Amino acid sequence: MPVLLLDAADIARALVRISHEIVERNKGCDGVVLVGIRTRGVPLARRLAQHLSAIEGREIPVAALDTRPYRDDRPQGESSAPESEIPESLDGRTVVLIDDIMYTGRTARAALEGLLRYGRPARVQMAVLVDRGHRELPLRPDYVGRNVPTARHEWVVVHLQEVDGCDEVLLTRRE
Repeated sequence: MPVLLLDAADIARALVRISHEIVERNKGCDGVVLVGIRTRGVPLARRLAQHLSAIEGREIPVAALDTRPYRDDRPQGESSAPESEIPESLDGRTVVLIDDIMYTGRTARAALEGLLRYGRPARVQMAVLVDRGHRELPLRPDYVGRNVPTARHEWVVVHLQEVDGCDEVLLTRRE
């Protein structure tokens, strides 16, 4: 039986808090671009951009990155054209990578590799809605909506309105 970790209001509050943390750490949003990791990182990046725009009084650029071509755990011989949408060079920009869950760190590693195809950012930060631990790589998010210590047999599932029709984060057992 799944356990509700975050409901829609909890997710909204976490994103507002993360937005303020981004502004504070970067002393504003000059040069900041949000890059959502497909799939659920993209709508989260768009929501964060709305909050940041309200704080800063101007539009914050949002891009989408497909990490599949850069993963070290994809089957041999499998190739796919990346479905990334990064319209401008990232040279000299502050890139905030956005994802729904951070687990082993392998998606974040793939995202870093993929980002370098689009320029050389001045700095890269990471924001996640849920950090569930169990890192295999020495990576850590800068901004976290909620830390959820989990066992390996547990699974965190994020549902977002834009993709799944509702906003919630569930803890369930891995099948």
